[in-house]
Amino acid sequence: MGGGYLGYMIIAGIMSFVGMMVSNRLKSKFNKYSKVQLDSGMTGREVAEAMLRHYNIHDVKIVPAKGMLTDHYNPLTKTIALSEPVYGSRSISAAAVAAHECGHAVQHDTAYSMLKMRSAIVPFVKYASMAQQYLLMLAFGAFGIGGGPTILFITIIAFAVTTLFSFITLPVEFDASKRALVWLDDAGITTETEHEGAKDALWWAAMTYVAGALSALVIFLFLVLKYVSSNR
Repeated sequence: MGGGYLGYMIIAGIMSFVGMMVSNRLKSKFNKYSKVQLDSGMTGREVAEAMLRHYNIHDVKIVPAKGMLTDHYNPLTKTIALSEPVYGSRSISAAAVAAHECGHAVQHDTAYSMLKMRSAIVPFVKYASMAQQYLLMLAFGAFGIGGGPTILFITIIAFAVTTLFSFITLPVEFDASKRALVWLDDAGITTETEHEGAKDALWWAAMTYVAGALSALVIFLFLVLKYVSSNR
């Protein structure tokens, strides 16, 4: 295996460990606030329905999804999928997550520029993600075949696409959380104490995206430096 590929694996391993620590922290926060019931007694589904009504969004469906932290908004089908611990739960975590996903629906409805940009590059990200691992092994001779600077350059382009996507995702996620917290407060869904809990949970959810973006950036810069040094 090429030394460059080994270096990549070490860096990727370190960044994966950091990401895992942040993810575990998020799960801990989610579990903590999932045990605290809302005074309003609303379920995650009811919170989502109320927020969509407030913004006069009537063409978005709310459906249950299997698993934990699998909540998402699909702009293509205009569907908000709420995970099992959120859909029927009456907790702070459920309210925070449901409102956050509705925040994405509001972004879509108002043509939020960063969401439009992220959606536009999704097809490129899909193919770049599929190809980059094989490109890495070729570029660093993990197959015993020296790919040379051309393959490494193509690999860098693939990582540039996924890194760009990671950073475009950040304002999209932070904005959705901001919209969620403002609405939860203005609508009186959460009390002052509950609001702080929702804010804490969404903060750690955002940190998982920050960790992912920084990981992508570090690996991208490593590849660029490797390319520059190999062409001296």
